[in-house]
Amino acid sequence: MTGAAGGLGVATASYFAQKGWNVIATMVSIEEANIFRDVPNIKCYELNVTSSESIEKAKRSILNNHKSIDVIINNAGIGYRSFVELSDDSKIDSIVDINWLGVVKVCRAFIPHFRSQNKGQFINISSIAGLVNLPLGSFYHSTKQAVESFSECMAYELMDFNISVCTVQFGNAPTNFQKNVTKCEASSIASYNAMMYKITDILNKKTRKNHDLTNCIVEKLYKVAENPSTKFRKYTIGFDANFMKYLRRFLGYRAFNFVIRKKVLKK
Repeated sequence: MTGAAGGLGVATASYFAQKGWNVIATMVSIEEANIFRDVPNIKCYELNVTSSESIEKAKRSILNNHKSIDVIINNAGIGYRSFVELSDDSKIDSIVDINWLGVVKVCRAFIPHFRSQNKGQFINISSIAGLVNLPLGSFYHSTKQAVESFSECMAYELMDFNISVCTVQFGNAPTNFQKNVTKCEASSIASYNAMMYKITDILNKKTRKNHDLTNCIVEKLYKVAENPSTKFRKYTIGFDANFMKYLRRFLGYRAFNFVIRKKVLKK
């Protein structure tokens, strides 16, 4: 699992370990491994998903210590909430490198191992952002929709090798993710400032209400890992994500856009 040092990653690694799995937890800095120091069946490795060299180094170490890998959960991710006009190159590069290219590079690195053992499963963590488009999501949503498209395309390639691919979408879980989202600075543009405040407030309120969502996600990930689908699947977890998915599907993009403008932005 990538991004195992915080939030959903910690919860998922711990749950799988409690269920008797041998968990390979990867993180940007091995110093973060202390969180698992008392869990004997969680082994930690340093892996930076933005670096092909780091991925290959971690892969060599992992395969030296583990003959077989059943599941890879691509969980590493960050948020960036910004208006396009006010966006920063370095922040755009970071979110693309971690949220999308990180998934691509990790999958690319471990496909040969899955092929050689004629089994394996990629669970790529997406988001409701991968299914619908919402205000101030230009960058985060783009990366998550890229993960959705990439995963579906890759699934076709791996059909002959007993390698399962799926994506998992959910809303705002009560982890530290929202607190760590990078936002553009306030500007002299009143409309932008008002929209940023409104969207941030809505997301924070949603996160506080979803107090059971993390457990639901972790339990679903475990069920998916235990029972890999032979076909590409998209698993949507939680009321918010399912509601938005079906609303978008039922209304179509024009009516959905109208609802978001009227109900969320009051425009």
